[in-house]
Amino acid sequence: QVQLVESGGGRVQAGESLRLSCVASARIDIYTVAWHRQGAGKQRELVASITRGGTEDYADSVKGRFTVSRGNTDNTVFLQMNSLKPEDTAVYYCEAVRLIGANFWGQGTQVTVAS
Repeated sequence: QVQLVESGGGRVQAGESLRLSCVASARIDIYTVAWHRQGAGKQRELVASITRGGTEDYADSVKGRFTVSRGNTDNTVFLQMNSLKPEDTAVYYCEAVRLIGANFWGQGTQVTVAS
């Protein structure tokens, strides 16, 4: 079982930036890692992902503002969030996607964007 821990959330003003970190207890460079978010009363939404080979994908709502990347170690993934909007307010989760077996999830970090 791999433990994922998200950090870097907080409260910011619209237009500001945050960088979220997803740190794992073991290597996750062998997995696709995805960032999801869930706002209050909303369904969970896939925000961004990065494959083992480094291919990135983004939801239309965050394209051009968010960037997913891997750290220099094999157990870290980041989500750089720029030009934040109030509608970005949510709990953000990272997920390591396995080919076999249940995926690994973190506990989430709260991002609040004030207008």
